[in-house]
Amino acid sequence: MSRWPDPSPVCYSREFLRTAQMAQSPVTSTPNSVIISAIDPNSPRFQKNALAMADLITTIAREQEKIREGGGAKTIESQHSKSRLTARERIALLIDRGTELLELAIYAAYGMYEEWGGAPAAGVITGLARVQGRLFMLIANDATVKAGAFFPMTAKKVIRAQNIAIENRIPTIYLVDSAGVFLPLQEDVFPDTDDFGRVFRNNAVMSAMGIPQITAIMGMCVAGGAYLPVMCDHILMTEGSGLFLAGPALVQAAIGMKYTPEELGGAKMHAQISGTVDYREPNDESCISRIRTLVGKMGQRPGAPFSRVEPQAPRIPKEQLLGIVDADPARPYDMKEIIGRIVDESRFEEYKTEYGKTVLCGYARIGGFAVGVVANQKMHVQDLDKHSGEKRVEFGGVIYTESAEKAARFIMDCNQNLVPLIFLHDVNGFMVGRDAEWSGIIRAGAKMVSAVSNSVVPKITLIIGGSFGAGHYAMCGKAYDPRFVFAWPTARYAVMSGASAAGTLVEIKIKQLERGGKKLSEAEKKELYESVKKTYDEQMDPRYGAARLWIDKIIDPLETRDVLIAALEAASLNPEVPKFNVGVLQT
Repeated sequence: MSRWPDPSPVCYSREFLRTAQMAQSPVTSTPNSVIISAIDPNSPRFQKNALAMADLITTIAREQEKIREGGGAKTIESQHSKSRLTARERIALLIDRGTELLELAIYAAYGMYEEWGGAPAAGVITGLARVQGRLFMLIANDATVKAGAFFPMTAKKVIRAQNIAIENRIPTIYLVDSAGVFLPLQEDVFPDTDDFGRVFRNNAVMSAMGIPQITAIMGMCVAGGAYLPVMCDHILMTEGSGLFLAGPALVQAAIGMKYTPEELGGAKMHAQISGTVDYREPNDESCISRIRTLVGKMGQRPGAPFSRVEPQAPRIPKEQLLGIVDADPARPYDMKEIIGRIVDESRFEEYKTEYGKTVLCGYARIGGFAVGVVANQKMHVQDLDKHSGEKRVEFGGVIYTESAEKAARFIMDCNQNLVPLIFLHDVNGFMVGRDAEWSGIIRAGAKMVSAVSNSVVPKITLIIGGSFGAGHYAMCGKAYDPRFVFAWPTARYAVMSGASAAGTLVEIKIKQLERGGKKLSEAEKKELYESVKKTYDEQMDPRYGAARLWIDKIIDPLETRDVLIAALEAASLNPEVPKFNVGVLQT
């Protein structure tokens, strides 16, 4: 039985960091496939990096703890006054003892809807958890946030959770307690393909695919939202809850008839008269107990055909992950140091080690699962120029022609051999310039993008540092259907870096002003540059991307291995792997 990473706030003390610094890396003679760490954990640079990472992690953890408060103490008290548990209390009671929720998209709507008082976690909790030993996707409305009403990001978050469940064939439990659409923003909630109606469409699709769905109505379930529970396999409802297409006030306004909430759509009515609900329960605790009983009777479907053996812990201590990535994104580091701390036995069977060195490719196991790793190497490396035969320096984090060709071939090999893919991002983009163009960088890049696009095995993306421009696409960015997208707090996510973007945008602005007859002083140019860069840097922050669901979860680096194992376990529930066909490839 898996235990997900502990979601409680993390504050790494200096004592903890000293322990990490003293942890010993393997020094005995080992096969070439085992990564040997070259890090000096006592170096000033390591210690500086570890402290900077610890500060980032602590900030993230404190913010997430605040988000978990939902609408705050008063709304929690109001929920309790109705003899109802909060969404997080319900989840804690539902999942197996000794396990935790691997919460997804907690930053959804972060910094958004401030004019309406905000919507912490978009008013809905989603994530993976174990119930009776089985992996489930949980989707629970948080009634402490605007009575669980659907903001635009609420619908998108529920749909993202459903899409994860569909891609990975994960059975799903809905804990419904929602007032329906947030009416002031209905135009952004109601009509589009990633809006409210898609939720019910997904219910129907999931049912047709044989993905079990259980719904418990534990509060209000009104208007269009009433279709969600009725389109699931099992429907439970607690006393005092309401299930109706139109509430009493709307019915009176529409047809002039007065009814009490109970006679219009109460649990007793739906259990005895309409026959809509399968189980009527007196309270939340009884309802959750019934769900667990139903889950315990469910059968098991065949799993995916991916290789898995007994897991082996990495040989290199994970605690040192905190000190590898530099606070200065321009500083190089060896990506193998990260790989060696997350893969089984620190064993990495590197593919084409002497070719295309700025992208690392190779086979490994994570939690016993065989995986193919595609990672950006941040070390500057020496290579031979194809035309002159002279040595040249290739910059870390940049994808060159040879790197793209190697990665494309490796991705195709993994698909041929049914090996899931892990992408580790710290990429500035593709190489530019005359030599790059002459070498066919566009053709090679298109080959890599094509291989990623048509890949049929599960793809999991982790953004460690930068993820910029077309490099983001080639490394399986969000648009390329990774099953999950995770990010470290050090992630940066944009078309280009803040400095590059600010320089470009300011240059354009200056020329526009000069055409209008205005000449800026050096001080004014600097002020304009800093203003543009500040805005751009804010948008590169992983929390900005997570708020918009471009990132499923910002993780503590020490959680990396556990989170990847959880994602691989989810992916292994889907036994269907379509035929691999790359179509036309540039050669």
